[in-house]
Formats: sequence, C-alpha cells, structure tokens
Amino acid sequence: MFQKIKVLVVDDSAFMRKMISDIINSEHDMSVIDTAKDGQDAIEKVKKYNPDVITLDVEMPKINGLQALTEIKKISSAQVIMLSSLTSEGSSITIEALNLGAFDFVQKPSGSISLDIDKVKNEIIEKIRYANAYKNKLKLPIKDKPKIEHKINYNTKYKVLLLGASTGGPKVLYNIITKLPKNIGVPVLVVQHMPVGFTKAFAERMNKGSNLEVVEANDGMKVQENIVYIAPGGYHMMVINGTIHLDLSPQIHGVRPAVDKLFISASEYYKSGTIATIFTGMGKDGADGVVSVKKNGGYVIAQDEDSCVVFGMPKAAIQTGCVDVVLSEDQITEHLLKLLKRA
Repeated sequence: MFQKIKVLVVDDSAFMRKMISDIINSEHDMSVIDTAKDGQDAIEKVKKYNPDVITLDVEMPKINGLQALTEIKKISSAQVIMLSSLTSEGSSITIEALNLGAFDFVQKPSGSISLDIDKVKNEIIEKIRYANAYKNKLKLPIKDKPKIEHKINYNTKYKVLLLGASTGGPKVLYNIITKLPKNIGVPVLVVQHMPVGFTKAFAERMNKGSNLEVVEANDGMKVQENIVYIAPGGYHMMVINGTIHLDLSPQIHGVRPAVDKLFISASEYYKSGTIATIFTGMGKDGADGVVSVKKNGGYVIAQDEDSCVVFGMPKAAIQTGCVDVVLSEDQITEHLLKLLKRA
C-alpha cells in the first residue's frame, strides 16, 4: 500500500509554517502531519507523530534548531532538513547541524520570513524525497566491507588531491580532511555544493578540527601544499598555472561551484599527478571531471553506494568507466594516505 512521506514542519513564524506546509501538501507523495512553533514543541511532536522527515528552522527562540536537532536525533530516525536564513550565526549553526547529522539544508531566499519561499519549492520537495529514501536505506542490513586489494603504483608522485561532494558531503569531508596529517605534501582543493555565505563557515569549522590549514579560497591565491582550499559558494573554482581562479560563468548542472570545473582545470595542469575523489551527492556533477582526470593520467576514487547519503554523483562517475576504485567512506582516508605515501 502506498504511504505518503510524513513531514513535520518546524518554524517560529506562523506564516512560514503555512507556506512550507502548502508546498509540501501540494505533492502527491507527502503530507504535513503537524507543525511546531519552536524546538521544544518540535521534540514533543516528534515523540507523538514519529515523522519521516522534519523541516527545521535554524533560528528560533527558547530552543534553537541546533539544540532541537541534538534532542531529535536521540529519540527518532527522522531525517532533518534545516531551513536557514543567511546570517553569520545562521550559517555557522547550519554547518554545525550538518556535522551533527542533519540530512541537508535549504537556504530561505530572503531571510527568516521569506515571502518568496516558493523560489526554493523544488529544492525543498526534492530534498524531502531524498531524505526519506535515505531513512529507508538505513533500515537495510549493512553489508560487510570487502578488504580492498588494489595495486598502487608507488612510482607515481602525486601533486594534488581534489575532492568533490554535494548532499551528505560536509560530514564526510570533515571526517576525511581532519584525519589527514599536517605534512600531507600536496594541496587539497574542495568543491562542496553550497550557496554563498555558507562555505566560509564550513571552512572555519573544518580549520578548527584539522591538522592542515583550511581556507575559503580567494581569486589569485597561489596553490600551496598542506593547505585545503574550499571553493566559495557562488563561484566556480579552477586551477590555472598553479593559481586559483574564481569565476562567475554560468552554473553547470544547476550549481556553482561545480566539481567538473575544478577537476577539469586541475587535471589539465597537474596531469598524472592528480588524485580526484567523488563523494555523495545528487546529480552528475563530477562525471565529466573524472573523464578529464583519467584522460590526463590521474587517479580516481568514488565513494560506494552503501556509505553515500545520495549515490547520484559517484554513480555517474562510475558509469564513465574512469573510476579506478570504489571505496566506503571509512576506507577512503587510508587509501589516500597510501597513494600519498603517508601510510
């Protein structure tokens, strides 16, 4: 029997609760089972209604979105999508929420009370569907991970590490980058799909937990080893003659920054010295990029389906035939350290 996705909408604004509920209830496969006006109300309604997915406002009185998320994760398997307005506090809390297990976030178009919330209608709907699919996936038994016996050419001197991710990426990237040693010996360049304003908070949080220096990239920066460069939201990041170039050319696959832009430009500069890893995310961004990496003699890793929040980007990369090895999140760091002769 067909069951609709049960959604709980949490926002301190009655207007926003109504607008978001109308968006969700307009879809045939989901419905709002109730709304909550603050974090405490949300916790009680999670206990009462057992929703599949929760849309959770970041900035609320009494118990904010971060505190509510922490409590919700203790009592429910519901997947949480944060709704964030672009403030310095809001972006920092949102990044922290992703690390605490929020499924993803949607940026409110024009602040806490967004009269134009319809602008992100499709994004809200799509992410609710993906979040519910991920919740159902977590019920499946976890397969034993095979030991990877992959031949590594130790004669290769790798010169750069490229990482690309989207939905589910912030937590994976944090876990991997913070395990890298401070003498990794190569620069690390990262594209994580995020809107303007959030990548700065993402870089700052990563920097606090990392052995390496992590920065939001600026145009004209000379690429240096042992530094992690995060592509800023709203800009494509490329490597041209060893220097970071940011540009505002059109979105690719509906995103900017795009993984393809980074992978293609960097692999054309670093050639066979390139390692590229494609992580969890919706869509197919990065597929053209891994083709370029392989064409230029580089090495490509893709995250496996079981450990992905969304298997879209790795799947598209694998289908190109240009991926050298498919690994779980837990296996990737160890493999990278072997490639870079740091393990």
